[in-house]
Amino acid sequence: MTIYVWRHPKPLAAEGLCLGQNDMGVDPRNIKRLANQIQRFVRVHQLPKVIWVSPLQRSLAVGQVLAQRGFECHVAKDLVEINFGVWNGRPWEHIAKQEIDNWCSDFANFAPTDGESLQQLFVRVQDWLHLQSNNKTIGSNSILVVGHAGWITAATMITAAKDIPIIAADWPRPVAYNARSELAFL
Repeated sequence: MTIYVWRHPKPLAAEGLCLGQNDMGVDPRNIKRLANQIQRFVRVHQLPKVIWVSPLQRSLAVGQVLAQRGFECHVAKDLVEINFGVWNGRPWEHIAKQEIDNWCSDFANFAPTDGESLQQLFVRVQDWLHLQSNNKTIGSNSILVVGHAGWITAATMITAAKDIPIIAADWPRPVAYNARSELAFL
């Protein structure tokens, strides 16, 4: 199975914020641009017009545009970004240094208050990937997704059989906005 996953367009006014599960708007022109890019890719590669998105606006809005163009759009809460809990939407500079240090010292297992750890994110992503690989009703060996940087990074590491990083320095740089990743998953 091949998963083609695009990172959502850049949210408005997100610079310097801890961008987790808070719902940020996106310029409608950028939503349409990504929808156009996905639509062209599907046409060129003759893929089914089925897209999976998270319920967060920066992903969902792309799926809604594609649905208006004849795509079947599935919304899955397991596709949301990592939950940073009380950090969601806060400027990084307003998060206490000690909290950041605690996260860095236990990178895989630390979760901000009301949030989830990387370990929990990896389990959530792994569960969704397995569900899709076992879903025989899809009718295709390809799945299209509009996702989030943390989710995409976790999925990339899982499909490459890499372990969860135990130190922050081992976390890869995020994929660029609107960029497509191709993941092979059995």
